[in-house]
Amino acid sequence: MIRAVLVDDQPLVRDGLAVLLASSGEVEVVGEAPNGAEALTVVADTSPDVVVMDIRMPVMDGLAATAKLTAGKTTAGGKPHILILTTFDHDDYVYEALAAGASGFLLKDASVRDLIEAVKIVDRGDALLAPSVTRRLIADNAFSRRGAARSAGANAAAETLTPRELDVLAKIARGLSNAEIARSLFLSEQTIKTHVAHILAKLGVRDRTQAVIFAFENGLAS
Repeated sequence: MIRAVLVDDQPLVRDGLAVLLASSGEVEVVGEAPNGAEALTVVADTSPDVVVMDIRMPVMDGLAATAKLTAGKTTAGGKPHILILTTFDHDDYVYEALAAGASGFLLKDASVRDLIEAVKIVDRGDALLAPSVTRRLIADNAFSRRGAARSAGANAAAETLTPRELDVLAKIARGLSNAEIARSLFLSEQTIKTHVAHILAKLGVRDRTQAVIFAFENGLAS
């Protein structure tokens, strides 16, 4: 069972999400919080696998809470994966949350199937990058920050990537899955998984979302 914590300032939203996730038989809601500040305590107490996080909340918003939860070891099991659930698909806060360490985001008008699948995806450590709106959001915001983002450290990290790894990174930035990348490069899926692991390690990022942000901010994807 995937252990999840729900963070939203609307009780009805939390109740509804809890019922929907429980209906899957694969997700157990182990805690809830009405704002980011209380979420920090709930996460520390429950050690969830996934935190489903709203962005706009009183006391502490989802952006600040995401940054704190992904900044260090906050639970007995380590850092939880963060899934941003929001009504805003053009909100700069969504990009900031992804840059802060969230694994992806989903709009609140998504289907139940999409919600359950999103929780499973981020629990596996993958990034929720399939929706075109996610790639557009990252690309638009990262491009505007590209000049400031480039640094000696980023240059050094990028230069450690092999030509094949750069190719794989570009395809990750397009939203392709490991299986799709494998087919396009005529390689095995296991080989692609190895390349992805090397990319994450060399760039010093925690998941595919962070790798995509790095790629766009540093001119490695367009």
